[in-house]
Amino acid sequence: MPLIFALLIFLSVSLLVLAVGWQLGHDPKLGERLERVARMGRPRSLREMEMRKPFWERVLRPQLLRFGQFLSLLSPQDYRDRVRQRLLLAGSPWNLQASEFLAIKGSLVIGLAFLGFLLIRSIPGVIMGGLLGWLIPDFCLKAKSDRRQAQIQKSLPDTLDLLCVSVEAGLGFDAAVAKVVEKSTGALAEEFGRLLQEIRMGKPRRTALKDMAHRSQVEDLGTFIAAIVQADQLGVSIGNVLDIQSQEMRRKRRQRAEEAAMKAPIKMLFPLIFFIFPALFVVLLGPALIQIMEALKGMF
Repeated sequence: MPLIFALLIFLSVSLLVLAVGWQLGHDPKLGERLERVARMGRPRSLREMEMRKPFWERVLRPQLLRFGQFLSLLSPQDYRDRVRQRLLLAGSPWNLQASEFLAIKGSLVIGLAFLGFLLIRSIPGVIMGGLLGWLIPDFCLKAKSDRRQAQIQKSLPDTLDLLCVSVEAGLGFDAAVAKVVEKSTGALAEEFGRLLQEIRMGKPRRTALKDMAHRSQVEDLGTFIAAIVQADQLGVSIGNVLDIQSQEMRRKRRQRAEEAAMKAPIKMLFPLIFFIFPALFVVLLGPALIQIMEALKGMF
């Protein structure tokens, strides 16, 4: 009996293995998966690595960079510096360099000038199209930098609260910044993440903080960084400084909200005068004017 029982177990396991093997062998997707694993295992050639990049990275961006380098040679140095500063304020969208931004402006100038010539068939159309091509990238970059600065200013009090709680819980300043980067999102969290990377790469904390204030150019953030740098120089407790700065930032945010509320009635005057009052006059005085006109017709 034990021998028969062992043979039955052996046959059952053998049949199970054969069934699994047969199923895997007839799986139509198994070959694709094995081929994909084989491709992942072997080293890729430079051509394969290049072809895996998006079309923007492979073709468009190199050509744009060459055109931008040519335009950079024709542009003054102070203008290129202003472009770099504006890109920093906007958070370096799409990792654009100053030469690439100049290439985008140049391409838009040429394209829209040609489009204006096709539509209007005159020199003013070319000038108008070229002017629009020159101004549109600056307008978009200015709008993006304004939104980013407003986002940093709005999220600063809550971020300072998290920093203060983390420091009071026993974490150091760098660990508290890492906690903020882990728990927060947005432009301010990105700036703190870059600050942490620079500190880990060996840049002094004071220099990294000043660079962060220079990149963002937000007044409240600059005030906070100046207080942190001064506390670090004088040996003052950073926890107390964070608590004071958090209360101050909340007070400023409340003052800005009250100021915006006080400006609201003045801003409402223009829609009232030009849109709402005329409609009210038509509804209220229209029937009376019709009756007056009919009465005058009856008299004459």
